[in-house]
Formats: sequence, C-alpha cells, structure tokens
Amino acid sequence: VQLQASGGGLAQPGGYLRVSCVVSGSIFSIEDMGWYRPGPMNQREFVASITNGGTTNYADSVKGRFTISRDNAKNTVYLQMNNLKPGDTAVYYCNAEVYGADYQLVDYWGQGTLVTVSS
Repeated sequence: VQLQASGGGLAQPGGYLRVSCVVSGSIFSIEDMGWYRPGPMNQREFVASITNGGTTNYADSVKGRFTISRDNAKNTVYLQMNNLKPGDTAVYYCNAEVYGADYQLVDYWGQGTLVTVSS
C-alpha cells in the first residue's frame, strides 16, 4: 500500500490551495483518513480527519478555514485550505488506516507535500 500526496505549492496569505492524497495497492477497505503537519516540537500535529462514513474532525487552528473530504471510489482524500496564513506553512502528510487483502488494519503515511504561505 502506498500513499501519494500532491498539490502543495506557494500561496499568498489569504489565498487557497488544495492538496490530495491517493491510496494505492492491495486494499480491502480504507477507514479513517487524515492530514498532519509538524508541530512546534517537530512532532506530527493533527490537522483534520475524515471517517469512511464522512464524519470530519479539525484542529482548532484550521477550523472554519480548511475542509477535508474524500472520494471512496478513487481512494483519495483532499484538504481544501482557504484563508491561508503564514503559520500554515509546513509539509502536509496524509495518513490512512487501511485493511489490506489479509484483513489486517495498518496505519500508512504519505511522503508529504510542501505548502508555503508567503507574500
């Protein structure tokens, strides 16, 4: 199973970007999917998550500005980021809990995509 993130880039403060992450490989089903970024101590900090039923959860710092969604037919999770702030600058990592063909639930991470917010 592999996670491939894309869509990062440069945006101005107040601007927007959308990042995507595609899950591929031997997949039976995908449970929760989410996005993380490094925190102040360089630990992975939660940004947003979505269950396979569509229930979403957000960090307080992005609530009202970011929207997470998923396309189960495409095994893809998206993060629409609006009203971007310089503090949103980070490498964004996607995460997925995947049941493989062996019916074992494994936590997978993508390689990250860089989002830079600067004027």
